[in-house]
Amino acid sequence: MNLIDTSTNSLNEAVLPLRSPDVVMNAQRLGAMHQTRISFVRTLLRKIDKEQWTLSTHLWDLDDSGYGQVIYRLQTPEHTYHLVVFCQELADDERNDRVIAQKWDVTFGLVFGEIGQELLDNLKANVPLQEAGRNSNMVMVLARANKSVRVFDHIVTSLAKGAQPDLDILAQVGYILRTTAVYGNGKFGIYDFKPLDYSEDFNQSFRAQMCAVYLLREFSLDWVDFLAKKKGGTKAVTLHPEIKRYLGIGNATGLGMAPYLINHPCVVDQWLTTREEALQSVLVCTIEPDKVAYFSTLLSRAIQHFTEIVTIDAQQVTLNNTVVAELTLLQNNLLTAMKGYKRWGDFLQDHEHLSYESQEVIISCLIELYPERVDSFQEKVNADETLSLPKGKTVQDLILVLETYYQWAITIDFSAPDNSYWFWYRSVDKEEPRMGVRGQEPGDDRELFLDIARQTNKLYLALKQVDPKQLISQFVLGAPKHRAIARRVWTMGHKPMGDIQINVLQKDTLPIHLLRCKLSMFGATKFDPRSDRWVRVTLFQGAPLFVDVHSDEWLFPLLPKLDESETDPKHDAAVLKVSSSDQEAAL
Repeated sequence: MNLIDTSTNSLNEAVLPLRSPDVVMNAQRLGAMHQTRISFVRTLLRKIDKEQWTLSTHLWDLDDSGYGQVIYRLQTPEHTYHLVVFCQELADDERNDRVIAQKWDVTFGLVFGEIGQELLDNLKANVPLQEAGRNSNMVMVLARANKSVRVFDHIVTSLAKGAQPDLDILAQVGYILRTTAVYGNGKFGIYDFKPLDYSEDFNQSFRAQMCAVYLLREFSLDWVDFLAKKKGGTKAVTLHPEIKRYLGIGNATGLGMAPYLINHPCVVDQWLTTREEALQSVLVCTIEPDKVAYFSTLLSRAIQHFTEIVTIDAQQVTLNNTVVAELTLLQNNLLTAMKGYKRWGDFLQDHEHLSYESQEVIISCLIELYPERVDSFQEKVNADETLSLPKGKTVQDLILVLETYYQWAITIDFSAPDNSYWFWYRSVDKEEPRMGVRGQEPGDDRELFLDIARQTNKLYLALKQVDPKQLISQFVLGAPKHRAIARRVWTMGHKPMGDIQINVLQKDTLPIHLLRCKLSMFGATKFDPRSDRWVRVTLFQGAPLFVDVHSDEWLFPLLPKLDESETDPKHDAAVLKVSSSDQEAAL
């Protein structure tokens, strides 16, 4: 793990430094990360449970085909919010997960405060338009989703006939709806981003967005129950609670997510430093039999989880098979092997020979063992994003930072065509980030400044040409084109985790590593790459429903095991009903 020797504090507990940035910030390792106890979906549900948030149906106005509008009322100790959902009929040829789409099965928004008739009219006119609308500044999150048509139709048809859906079909996807964009950053007229810093409910990174997605999951489950009842009448049954818990919300994510991690290095540092601090608090612990037993249980679940994942990507299939093989071997010899280790840090370090995927599964399991240690880190994901240069420092000081922390960038030969193969640009039509082949495709005149490795390399070469005793301020005054990268290098060189070690221009670079890193911090599971540039994942799969939300672990979701009596229940379907007074209150 590239660690210095451990020492001991006054409490006789090992003092273990964080793992080296050369280990943590390796792009391939970041591309193997998994959900942990401090991922955003997990911390949100613990907050909901601890503060006893409540959710009720405020308006259910759908026709027999399931089209119309639905409003849920979310009450926290501090404020009232509403999830407003619009459902419209969509032809199959209009269903597109890309940002260029103009229609979706479902559009929705998380709205601050009460909803009167004027606001509801505004939402109805603009939320379905998404980016093209003139949205209210009371909308905190603006988003849209499409059906997984096969799963949606199968569930509704099965329930209408009085039977539960086929679990093998559900396992192919794992969700009813998948989001294609979830905006919560003040764009398109919605709620300003900065005031969230002062919100008791949503003052942590992406918490408002995760909340909107969690509530959408509740709607998706209510929706299929409602339609099954409309279609099957008295014969219909409701979806089994265990199946409801298994189903999450899908997400289709493309290149648009990758620039975020490059453009917000201080946020990335904060996220990964916090994750490493949480891990470090576990690695210093002495291995005890009860923790080994729990760790073994989590490993078994992980093995089954990866066995159940269905993906069309051949490389991901290979990675998943490798995880199953490696972790099965580890599990079979676990009790004997553990006798050779005193602390979890020794155990993890001795398994660095495993694939990155397996190592990261082990890390997720370890972090789960000590909630009393780990949970204190969950509120530490916000960051000051200021990049600055110090006063009085010399060129030699900056060179030292580069040579110490940026060897991965300054040693690249950018005269080699393969190291500058790609350029990144933003499309004119939808401002969608894209990649083009340099010298072969148009758009390099609008290249985005995502080439941190190349900029760093050029800065280093420029610094080596001037007097090392010259002040940095004098250098950037004479070479202003290097000012921005100099600020970044100095700032990130003094952060625990610094920059992601990736040259995004390199011919063989895989942007999906960046997507995977961010999605794992969100808490995504079941990574299903559709290319090296976009991936489908599932959020909140295996999570408790709102009605029984809890703070316990739900790592590595598994297909439910139902006996025959449960797969063909005879109980009546529960139909969502909204009283006339509730409907009037919504208006």
